[in-house]
Amino acid sequence: MRSAAAFVVVVWVAGVGGVQNVLAQPQVVDLTLDSAVRLALTNSYRVRQLRMSVEQSQSWLQARRARLRSSADLELSTPQIRSVSTRQWNSDQGRYEIVREDSRRWDMNFSVQQPLILFGYPTNGYLSLNNSMYRLQQFSAEGGNLQYYNRYYVELTQPFFQPNELKNNLEEAEINLKQEQLDFQDNVVDIIDDVSDDYFNLFELAYKRIIQRRRTENLKTAVQIAEHGTRADSVATQRLKVELGNARERVNQLESDFRLQASQMKQQLRLGEGDSLRVEPELDVTPVNVSVDQAVEYGYSLRPKLRRLKLQRRENELALANTKGRNSFRAELEATYGLEMRNREVGSLWGQPENSYSVGINISIPIWDWGRRESQIQARQIGVKKARLRIEEARRDIRNNISNAVRSLNEYQDRALTMEQNLSMAANVSETSLKRFESGEISALELIQTLNSQTDTAKNLLDAYLGYEQALLDLLEYTYYDFKNREPIFRRFDLGQYGPSPETVKDALQQAGAATD
Repeated sequence: MRSAAAFVVVVWVAGVGGVQNVLAQPQVVDLTLDSAVRLALTNSYRVRQLRMSVEQSQSWLQARRARLRSSADLELSTPQIRSVSTRQWNSDQGRYEIVREDSRRWDMNFSVQQPLILFGYPTNGYLSLNNSMYRLQQFSAEGGNLQYYNRYYVELTQPFFQPNELKNNLEEAEINLKQEQLDFQDNVVDIIDDVSDDYFNLFELAYKRIIQRRRTENLKTAVQIAEHGTRADSVATQRLKVELGNARERVNQLESDFRLQASQMKQQLRLGEGDSLRVEPELDVTPVNVSVDQAVEYGYSLRPKLRRLKLQRRENELALANTKGRNSFRAELEATYGLEMRNREVGSLWGQPENSYSVGINISIPIWDWGRRESQIQARQIGVKKARLRIEEARRDIRNNISNAVRSLNEYQDRALTMEQNLSMAANVSETSLKRFESGEISALELIQTLNSQTDTAKNLLDAYLGYEQALLDLLEYTYYDFKNREPIFRRFDLGQYGPSPETVKDALQQAGAATD
């Protein structure tokens, strides 16, 4: 039995070790812009914290909404034992007397409270069903006195001429949730922008490495021609070998830079140290036609900036309403109606109850506060005006930024398409020059100049392409719309409840379509 158990343990340990080895095996990650962004959004601690903030605000909102529903409370007081002497004024004798109290009291209060809502609108008032009971036993030299009391009644409290606390608190909680969602969207786009910059740094190094490798292969061919061609030329061979050595050194330097940049990228994407990144750069310049008016509408509706400023304006408006209600004329109605009964026996409390009711109106009239309330209201009004100015300024900035981004996109797009054609011609010229060098029609110096021209053309194409991609990223940041794939950014990466609502996206697409028409 012991040997069997030991065998099981050995097999289990080996199995666990095998699983760990499999999990620990390094992997090669084929990195594209989409896969880099998805890895960042999946593994980012920042995104997880932002989601928790949104969920926290949702819980606060649910708590505020629960205040609009009925609540029940039960208060029990354990025996209040009083055996003390107090000083009281006797008006008949015109002097103070020492009166001793010796009592035992039990209390119970049960209340079911419901905020008063008319036609779906909270009125800031409450309607409650209440039941109060107590047992009071008093002791004296003559003997004891026992009393039971019971009252069940309906109570209405309704304030007037003051801010609606229930409604305002609920709206503030809704605003907080929307702000957290907008912060999430802003931070996600910042992450996309950061990851895109790092990805295109890798992309640039990978493509430059391809350029130098291509140049290295052409120079190797030229050296072979110079060494074994029909006319051997030691000077030309040495010159070509020097260029070949420099080209190889540039390739090595680019590979070292790529490894360093890839190591930083792996940390950002939270990949394992043993993992490696592979980037296959393809310069795909897809012509993108962007209407400025359409892009501006996306910037107004999809981008959170304007919506956040509008929420801040609403917060200022609520603060103004609350300020106007403080230290102002106020009134509150309190009314109760029910039945009550007092008796020495608890079983008789429901025998012949008596009607009980109360009505009261409390009024507060401010007289003088040295202008404090007026100054506070004026300060809040200025805050509302500032919020409106910020909205107007933001609209102008959005339009200007988008117009500049569209202009840059068109310029870099035209340059990239032109350089694609130039690079194709430069490659043909280099191929022809190698043949002419082999036949002795051109010198080594002329060949090197031709190969350098091809390299410069490829670098120019790379610069134009990176400018084209950066302009698309700028448009994405300003509009939250991916014009290359023709869809909103949050629909593309499917962030669900944390992105803008489907109604917001639908309205934005309709408004942008109308602007284009």
